Amino acid sequence: MSMKPMISRRALLGTGAAAATLTLATPGLLRASTFPDRNISVYVPTSEGGGADRNFRAFSSVWKEKLGTDFEPGFYPGASGRVGYEIYMGKAEPDCYNLIFGNMGPEVLNWAMQAPSFDVNDYFYFGQVDKDPCCLFVGAESPLQTMDDIIAAAKTRRLNVGTSRMAHPASIGLLALGDKLGVDFNLIPLQGGKGTVAGAVTGEVDFSVLTSGSVIAAGDSVKTLLVFGDNIVGEALDNAPNINDAYDMDLPEMLSARAFGIHQKAADDFPDRFELLTSTFRETFDDPKLMEAYVAQKGQPEYLQYAGIEECAAFKQSMLELGARYKSLLTGA
Repeated sequence: MSMKPMISRRALLGTGAAAATLTLATPGLLRASTFPDRNISVYVPTSEGGGADRNFRAFSSVWKEKLGTDFEPGFYPGASGRVGYEIYMGKAEPDCYNLIFGNMGPEVLNWAMQAPSFDVNDYFYFGQVDKDPCCLFVGAESPLQTMDDIIAAAKTRRLNVGTSRMAHPASIGLLALGDKLGVDFNLIPLQGGKGTVAGAVTGEVDFSVLTSGSVIAAGDSVKTLLVFGDNIVGEALDNAPNINDAYDMDLPEMLSARAFGIHQKAADDFPDRFELLTSTFRETFDDPKLMEAYVAQKGQPEYLQYAGIEECAAFKQSMLELGARYKSLLTGA
């Protein structure tokens, strides 16, 4: 008669101990196998309904299909984006379930103007969604319809100029132009893209400077007169010239770029989770549905541009250097 092998109590306890040891030794592997098992929280340091919000919704609507979970945005405007970053770095758990979606251009310039409470290397951007140059524009009904009109008026009075935030590539471009022409502009932060467009349209300010994607989305209510970089969209920005060509300047391109960022600790502690985030982010760019969603949210097709960790790190560093270079203009404003 056959008999089932008997497992001694000592052997059973030994097997249980070994399993427990494996669990303790490889927590990341076990947790990664179920990632993500809940929604991803995304901290947006600007107002709901703005350019960052539109881009976030377009991208996440396709990314969620690749990652298998939804994205829940939280909006934390204030202090030119500082509030959102301070909350993210101070309160969000570094477990890859919490991301930040910011505008690398102006938000990194903040750190060049005044260091944050955290180390700027404690977070990094891993996935850029789009990149677009800044521009100068007027309301369609403005009495200032050309750059000659603006310059002539600036020689008789100090013009008020709207900007989404003081530490912004668009602000640098405008102040550098004033320095070149010998005129003084009064920059007025209007808290985000919607307010900056509205300021020019209603006449609250004489004209505004902003990222061009938001200006294009404003349609015929505005007219672009100058681009702080190459105008790669032509008529969509009223065929406005590059500031360098128009005024014999040598400014670097004043760019805005929206990207997803994450705690460095989260990437270090959960490499498998982070690899899944980055691989599915890249897959999203290969899906034709992304362009459809981006255009539906009034995104300019030419501006939808992927960049990964290394490219984002280079852009972040260039913004820090740009801020240091033009800090005197911004603080003097």
